[in-house]
Amino acid sequence: MSTAPDDAPRKKIPVETPVAPPSVGMPPLTDAGSASVAGRSMGVNWSSLFMEILVPVLAIFTALVIGALIILATGASVLSAYNGLFFGAVGSPLAIANTLVEATPYIFAGLAVALGFKCGLFNIGVEGQLAMGAMCSAIVGYQFTGLPMVIHLPLALLAGALGGGIWGAIPGLLRAKTGAHEVITTIMLNYIAIRLTDYLIKGPFRDRSSSAPRTPFIAPSAELPYLFGADYRLHAGFILALIMVVVIWWLLNKSTPGFEIRTVGANPDAAQYAGMSITRNFVLAMALSGALGGLAGASQVLGLEHNLKASFSAGYGFDSIAIALLAKSNPIGIIPAAIFWGALRNGAGLMQLQSGISISLINIIQALVIVFVAADQIVRGIYRIRQRRAGHVIFTRGWGG
Repeated sequence: MSTAPDDAPRKKIPVETPVAPPSVGMPPLTDAGSASVAGRSMGVNWSSLFMEILVPVLAIFTALVIGALIILATGASVLSAYNGLFFGAVGSPLAIANTLVEATPYIFAGLAVALGFKCGLFNIGVEGQLAMGAMCSAIVGYQFTGLPMVIHLPLALLAGALGGGIWGAIPGLLRAKTGAHEVITTIMLNYIAIRLTDYLIKGPFRDRSSSAPRTPFIAPSAELPYLFGADYRLHAGFILALIMVVVIWWLLNKSTPGFEIRTVGANPDAAQYAGMSITRNFVLAMALSGALGGLAGASQVLGLEHNLKASFSAGYGFDSIAIALLAKSNPIGIIPAAIFWGALRNGAGLMQLQSGISISLINIIQALVIVFVAADQIVRGIYRIRQRRAGHVIFTRGWGG
C-alpha cells in the first residue's frame, strides 16, 4: 500500500507524464486520448492527430494493394473484385444500412477491447462476454411478458450488460488478487462461456417448437426498433453504440475514474503511490469492458436475430481486437474502424459474385491490415514517415513475465 499522506495532491502525476518503462507493457497515454486531455489546456496538436490517422489509413491502403496483387496472381480482375466490394458495402442505401448493421456489434466490442488496453489489460475474452450478454438478454427478452417496451427493452439491455460485465470482472479480479494473466484467463473463460451458452440453448432454454437449436423468440416489447423499417435492418442498437462511444470517451477523458484507469494503465507504481487502488481499477476496467461486450451480444439478439441460436457469433469478439488496434484504442476512432470492418464483411459477397474471387480474400486483407497497424514501422518505412519519440504502442503489462 502507498505510504504517501492522504493529502498528497494527485497533480504531482500529470496526465501526460505517466510513461511505462520498456519492461512494463501497456498502452501509453500518448495517443489520441491523451491528445484530447492536452487539448483542454494548450489546444489540439493537429500535426500529431494527422499522423495518428495517417498511419492506419496507409496500412489499409497497403493491404488493399497487396490484395490486388493476390487477385492478379489468380488471373481475376482487380477492378471487378474491388468494384463488387465497394458497391456491396456502400453502393446503395440498402448496402450502407447493412454495413452499419454489421458495424454495430464491432463498435461495442471494439470499445470493450480499447477500454481494457487503457488500463494495461489485454481482454481477449470479449467473445465469451458477448455470448453471456446475448444469453442473458435473450432469457429476459422471452421470459418476461406483459411488460411495456419502456421497461422491458432497458431491462433486457441491462441483463446483457450485467452478464458480460460479471464475466469480464472475473479475470480482472483474478489478475488483481492472484496475478493470473488476463490473456490466459479470458481465453479459458471464452471456452466456458461458449460451451455453457451452447448447452443452455440446446437444453434448458431451447424452443421445443423449432427443429433448429435456438431459444424462443423474444417479446416484441424487448426488440430494438428499426430505424428505417425492417427492409433496411438497421436498428436502434447502432444509435446506442454511438452513445456508448461518447460515454466511454467522456469516462476516460473527463472523469476521475477514467483518469485513474489511464494512470494505472500507464504506470501502476505511480498510480499506487498517488493512492489509487490497482485492484479496484483492474476490476472496474474489466467489468466495464465485459459490459460493453455483453451489449454487443444483446444488440444482435434484441435488434437483429430476436432469438439466440447455437454458435451465433461470427467471431465479433476476436475481430474487435483488430478494430481497437486500428483505432489506436481511441473511442472516437472505433467508429470508422468498425464501419470499415463492417464494410469488408458486407461487401465480400458481391465481390465474390462479380469476380469469382474466394471470400477468403477479405480475411487476407483484414489480416494484412492488422499486420501493418501492429507493426507500423513497416508502413512508416515504406512511406518514409518519421517516427515520433513516444509513438510506440505496447498492449499488455508483464507479458511473459
